[in-house]
Amino acid sequence: MKRTRIAAGLALAALVSTVGTPAFAAQTTQSTVTQSQVPPINEAALKQSIAGLPAPDATAAEVRVGGSKGSWHGVTGVTDLRTERSAKEGARFRAGSVTKIFTVAVVLQLVAEGRISLDDTVQKYLPGLLPDDYPAIKVAQLLNHTSGLPSPTFGDGFEWVYATRFKKWTPEEYVGKAVENPIEFTPGSRQHYLNTNTFVAGLLIEKITGRSYEHEVTTRILKPVGMRDSYLPGDSIRIRGRHNKGYQVVPKGFQNAIKYGEQYVVDMTETSVTSTWASGDLVSTTADLEKFIIALFRGEVVPAAQLEPMFTVPQVTMYGGDQPAVYTSGLTRLELPGGIVAFGKTGARYGSAAGVGATRDLSRTVAYSINSTDAKASGQNQRGLGVALAAFAK
Repeated sequence: MKRTRIAAGLALAALVSTVGTPAFAAQTTQSTVTQSQVPPINEAALKQSIAGLPAPDATAAEVRVGGSKGSWHGVTGVTDLRTERSAKEGARFRAGSVTKIFTVAVVLQLVAEGRISLDDTVQKYLPGLLPDDYPAIKVAQLLNHTSGLPSPTFGDGFEWVYATRFKKWTPEEYVGKAVENPIEFTPGSRQHYLNTNTFVAGLLIEKITGRSYEHEVTTRILKPVGMRDSYLPGDSIRIRGRHNKGYQVVPKGFQNAIKYGEQYVVDMTETSVTSTWASGDLVSTTADLEKFIIALFRGEVVPAAQLEPMFTVPQVTMYGGDQPAVYTSGLTRLELPGGIVAFGKTGARYGSAAGVGATRDLSRTVAYSINSTDAKASGQNQRGLGVALAAFAK
């Protein structure tokens, strides 16, 4: 039977190949342009990037752009295909792999407190979690996806995902399933973006603090930053409060499918996020993500001395090819047209695609949510790419 791995979510690196060849380096601490070179906000381009919704690729979108040259906020689409009510401003959404930034930030806070060393091993802090025949894996290698840890192997395609959408996974169960597979490469020699890394980082947070991952992210980041509409849902399958529904395109005849134009979709608004936990369970808003990226880049979440890994791309190649690494610890570096360098993160859950990013000097910030009808499909990030490019368009 054909088997697939659970996708780690759409990452900002997926946009790179469309934009052009990026210039990556081991230390990427400064943008190549100054604030004055970031163009004024192009409202026409931003409006166009989310125009025409609902459309085959998405049912709703919200975009928030800010920085030193003004701000823009737009909402389009419908909140529910059945009622066709207009999409809600300030709606909560599943942020997917954007969650990874928060997990990495808490680990770096613990480094700043002297409770974790990036050079110490997973085996030191979490004895017995990994097989005895696995090589030593440094904490730093978890954060920048150079650990070599494998992904768990699960069932067949979206049919399996839909059938198990309410299943409750424990982090230990997920990691245990992953390490049934052999190590993928010598730690530190390649980069492979996988949820397993951030699951182990979440377990590390719990072991060091003696409290839940959810408690630590909430008390260390969400509350201090003032992210009042963001939360970690645990094993709840629902999104609290105001939100737009998310749908996944499926074949005709699929269980519970409804007609949507020339397509068929199923409602994926209610679903367990325990299968992504510390890698992708955050529920947030564009306003909250904007607050977070500003506070993070200002050194208000992670002290400046420990923040550098978030702007550092390791000098290795991607697993399975010869392309240069693209991920930092928690973020991705992207060089846009005109030499503007941004750091950010995208995420995807079925029915929802999200992204947040900024230039390091915060001269431009962007946060978006798109209710994509095929958020995890390869090539389905074109709407998000359009938003990212429009945010920096002249």
